[in-house]
Amino acid sequence: MTEPGGNTALRAEVFERAESEGVKFISLQFTDIMGVAKNVTIPFHKFDDAVDHGLWFDGSSIDGFARIHESDMFLAPDLATFRVIPWERDKNTTARVICNVYTPDGDEFPGDPRHVMRRNARLAAEMGYVFQTGPELEFFLLKAGSPGVLDSLPHDRASYFDVTSDEAADIRKEMVVALEGLGIVVEASHHEVANGQHEIDFRYADALTTADNTVAGKIALKAIAQRHDLSATFMPKPFFGINGSGMHTHQSLADLHTGENAFYDPDDEYGLSPVARQFIAGQLAHARGMSAILAPLVNSYKRLVPGYEAPAYISWARINRSALVRVPRVSAGRPESTRIELRCPDPSCNPYLAFSVMLASGLDGIRRGLTLPAPIEEDLFHFDEEMMAKHAVGTLPANLGEALQELQRDDLVVRAIGDHITEWFLQAKHREWNEYRMQVTPWEFDRYLETY
Repeated sequence: MTEPGGNTALRAEVFERAESEGVKFISLQFTDIMGVAKNVTIPFHKFDDAVDHGLWFDGSSIDGFARIHESDMFLAPDLATFRVIPWERDKNTTARVICNVYTPDGDEFPGDPRHVMRRNARLAAEMGYVFQTGPELEFFLLKAGSPGVLDSLPHDRASYFDVTSDEAADIRKEMVVALEGLGIVVEASHHEVANGQHEIDFRYADALTTADNTVAGKIALKAIAQRHDLSATFMPKPFFGINGSGMHTHQSLADLHTGENAFYDPDDEYGLSPVARQFIAGQLAHARGMSAILAPLVNSYKRLVPGYEAPAYISWARINRSALVRVPRVSAGRPESTRIELRCPDPSCNPYLAFSVMLASGLDGIRRGLTLPAPIEEDLFHFDEEMMAKHAVGTLPANLGEALQELQRDDLVVRAIGDHITEWFLQAKHREWNEYRMQVTPWEFDRYLETY
């Protein structure tokens, strides 16, 4: 295990900054298996001890972490993630530090999602690559005060890129300022297609950094929304009949030694190197097995249906936005921007696990030298069964139950997240799926009660 205190120079820099900023409290943060952010707050005078020795906690109280007889574990702060929380300044100024989770023996805890991402990044490094990602985070702003989403209303009635009817433009700017205060560089923000729906895009970076930023970003957006008596939801499909929220993820591999984009080939029609093509082929091959990790809720599969720009078919293309993997055009003279975009993840996923299975699937395609099928630029939503068979187009799982079966069948995806997380994830998600299957919904009540 790496000593929790870490780099001496970085330690001195962090403590000097904390003193100059007047930090009174430290929020030690991590996520559970489902990606829910967890936190324990300590007074600043205890931070020194936490850095040197870690902070012990009861793992059996965290969903999916440990059973009661094996509950002790500790948090080791990653000082590189130290940031003062912009909306918690002044008299109780608080800084956050993201932590890694360790067992009492000093080993990395296999149920820590951040450990999973770090482990998969090391496997990529052994092959000579750095995995880079850039998530597009979509969410809804809702008028607060309603008892539940069914009774909630979108904050505005604006649509894609609107200006005059976009009532949340200033709120989004405040969100961007908060994100950048956390060290998250924002590329763009705008109103999305549906009423009350928005998107904020983070700068491309290594996958561990963007996973950290995604978790921190969701915390920040919810906090800023609350300051305006609104609620931000990352539920994939909160409303029937309008677009849901995705987390399209741009990906590439950089050469570990030179930093050059390993996906670029100037002689290829799509600008893709053989490595990039094999990487895409790997993701297509494992698309069904990854689905439960990338789209982990019952509600996720109400987004992944034809007609709302969300992918339902396993294919790739450049201009076809119904494809699962899209190859965005890059500006002339910028080969470093060559990337692919996976369109099925949604913002309810745990980004550490999501990026891990994306990486593992792509690397599997490289190891096995998989051949990428021809792209399909036609609108897949209009394909009949004959056309689907002709082009050998598969489909994503239709619901969470089917996705869980596919996860269990995919040994590569299981290895990527590890046995501990697989066991706990499947238990929790099977329970969620079974509870959902037994519900009687308002739709059924309205449809059947009087007729039958």
